[in-house]
Amino acid sequence: MTIAPERASRATGALIADDARARSGGARSRRAPLALLVAALVSAAAAAIPLVYLFVRAAEAGLPTIIDTLTGTRVLQYAANSLTLAAATTASALVLGVAVAFVLTRVRVPFARSWLLISALPLAVPSYLAGYGWLVGLPGLNGFVPSWILLTAVTVPYVSLPVAAALRGASGDLEGVARTLGRGPWRAFLVATWPSVRPAAIAGSLLVALYALSDFGLVAMMRYPTLTWGINAAYSASFDRAQAATLALLLVVLALVVVIGERTARRNVPRAAARAVAPRAVSRPVLLSLLPVVAVAPLVGVIVPLLGLLSTLLDAETVRAIDGPRLLQAVVSTVGVAIAAAILAILLALPIAALTARHRGRLVAAIESVGYLGHAVPGIVVGLSLVFFALAVVPGLYQSIAVLVFAYAVLFMPKAIGTMRAGLGDVPPRLVAVARTLGHSPLQAWWRVTVPLALPSIGIGALLVAIATMKELPATLLLRPTGFQTLATELWNRTVVFEFGAAAPYAALLVLVAAVPAVVLSGVRSAAKEEL
Repeated sequence: MTIAPERASRATGALIADDARARSGGARSRRAPLALLVAALVSAAAAAIPLVYLFVRAAEAGLPTIIDTLTGTRVLQYAANSLTLAAATTASALVLGVAVAFVLTRVRVPFARSWLLISALPLAVPSYLAGYGWLVGLPGLNGFVPSWILLTAVTVPYVSLPVAAALRGASGDLEGVARTLGRGPWRAFLVATWPSVRPAAIAGSLLVALYALSDFGLVAMMRYPTLTWGINAAYSASFDRAQAATLALLLVVLALVVVIGERTARRNVPRAAARAVAPRAVSRPVLLSLLPVVAVAPLVGVIVPLLGLLSTLLDAETVRAIDGPRLLQAVVSTVGVAIAAAILAILLALPIAALTARHRGRLVAAIESVGYLGHAVPGIVVGLSLVFFALAVVPGLYQSIAVLVFAYAVLFMPKAIGTMRAGLGDVPPRLVAVARTLGHSPLQAWWRVTVPLALPSIGIGALLVAIATMKELPATLLLRPTGFQTLATELWNRTVVFEFGAAAPYAALLVLVAAVPAVVLSGVRSAAKEEL
């Protein structure tokens, strides 16, 4: 095919102009197309439905009712327990996660890739499954301490993976200067390197805090009453909508306070780009004393629970009691809703990711913040709010697969937005400009050029949503249709009545099914494990 000289001239001019805009930041400040802006607003409105409806429901109860609910002794206990557990889990995960990252990046460890994979294993195990594995061997476990230890074990990778990535790119120059001035390795790290990796540590701590605040399955198994426990009790025991909505809003407020605190803490942190520090060789005794630091979270959060699961699964009575058709139905249901949720989350996240990748401004920032609401709204809150919304607005959809899939999409859309925005932003604008000069419309140019190049990031976002959907419990318990069971709900239903043997097959298949997209994800891009 031959390109006319005038068309080639226009293409060259577009390339030069686009490069100039990209260097000056203009490529991100152009006015967003109206169609893209409207689509992003629709996605943001969908993400805001649960939170908006909770405010409406709480307002209908009236201020006196809200005050009475919030000042009740039991509610104060729930809130105190939630805050205590979240603070303790965040502190311990931060300390242990930074220590793990330091060992994996600054110490020459044999089979370093294997140890990195081992340190990330807790990401594949939901907290309630870890709790189940321990209860199999120690059915008397309950209270704050087991909840704190297990939550710490399953959330350490949220800190260790981003901190390890930051340490690999951190400057070693200042740390070397600090060492020449007589500072020891640890002191030099704190003074010279810690400020540059602190944003990654704070971001990981945010995820840990939100995870601990929103956890329901583990604290319910350990009989430790938190706000999620109170919300479920208010809804399921007495169907007290006003009290449940008020408690849900209190939990949202606590989560938003955590998010605001995280943004404040990581503001104006200096960054430096220079040579990285190579791992140092240490003596064998020192190495043997450091490796348990890396292994403790996988041991507590994965190995011991899976051993408990395996011992129960191999029991002859358990094998005889396996209901094959019911087990298969739970697998099909789990995979089906995970695929549907991934597709819907991608469709909702795509306009927001495309808007924020190329444009900026107050409205764009507001749309992006609303799209990320799922990070700050726990699953039990989304489930409860959509129960209210479906009953009041679309009663025909109450207890339907459609509402359940929509809840998953709202909850996990932020995972898709983050990866897709990065992928879309990496596509050079000049390629789209060339397509435009060849006669394509903006939509055609975007579809033919941008989408194929960003397809890996879109696939990663879909896999992240699918993995999270398979493990989701509280929203599923509230929204699933009558008779509809996933592997997570089947595991939960049997564990709460201490039928550990009957729960074992569902727990084993949940691990295996969730591991499939995780393996695919690791094959697509190893760095994507940090998004889990």
